[in-house]
Amino acid sequence: MSRRIILPLIAFLLLALPRHGEALEIHSFHCLHGCPKGPTEARDLVIRQIYLLSANNETKLADWVAYRVTPETIGSQSTRNWRRDPWLAPDETLSPGDYEGAHAALGTDRGHQAPLAALAGTADWAETNYLSNITPQAADLNRGAWLRLETAVRNLAREEGVEAVYVVTGPLFERPMPPLPNAERAHRVPSGYWKLVALDQGEDVLAAGFVMPQEAARGDGHCLYRSDLPAIEAASGLTFFHGLDAAPRVVVHDGAEALLARLGCAEAESG
Repeated sequence: MSRRIILPLIAFLLLALPRHGEALEIHSFHCLHGCPKGPTEARDLVIRQIYLLSANNETKLADWVAYRVTPETIGSQSTRNWRRDPWLAPDETLSPGDYEGAHAALGTDRGHQAPLAALAGTADWAETNYLSNITPQAADLNRGAWLRLETAVRNLAREEGVEAVYVVTGPLFERPMPPLPNAERAHRVPSGYWKLVALDQGEDVLAAGFVMPQEAARGDGHCLYRSDLPAIEAASGLTFFHGLDAAPRVVVHDGAEALLARLGCAEAESG
């Protein structure tokens, strides 16, 4: 299917449509200095109040999901009512039945990309349970290092002086993985995941990167999986923070020890 853009009437989202031969550029308050850029074939852009994502019609998962965490968006809602994304055609996304038997066969959870806990304080929290925002994620990862990183992001958002934490996350397909045993649609199961956590520093971006494999042990700390922007761009095929006016002034990993420490990753910490 050709590229489509799906969006509600949201006054604070601006969409710059491409001219002849120009790449699509997206402007959203969920993306700090521009949303990720990458391949657009077989992708649908879904823009919602609490997140936006690039849905991949071939993998049936989102290539990336961008969202913004503030103290006001955080909540305690825990209801998980899995639903097919109503804005995507049935052959473009997975349905609840596709996940039947997956935990028993593969040890996978239905893992949120834009997490429920970070957005449960919003009126639209239930949209985090659309399967376009879900991936087959190993239970030990989902309930271990990935959960610890999501908790660290919420703690950061609650810090005094932090207006918002910007997060972009997505799957990796670096090796073949067993498919969901009862899925009726062709799809791909990720081999791992990446996440970028960023703060707006005016003319600069302070960011920290993480890459986690599906095989991560449940007891692993998220800090074991620190990465950097070049590695995440190379692995994902995406570019980030391209809206900066001058040469990229993004401080990631080694130069962002202060941010990493605020995410629970002090330099001396082993994870």
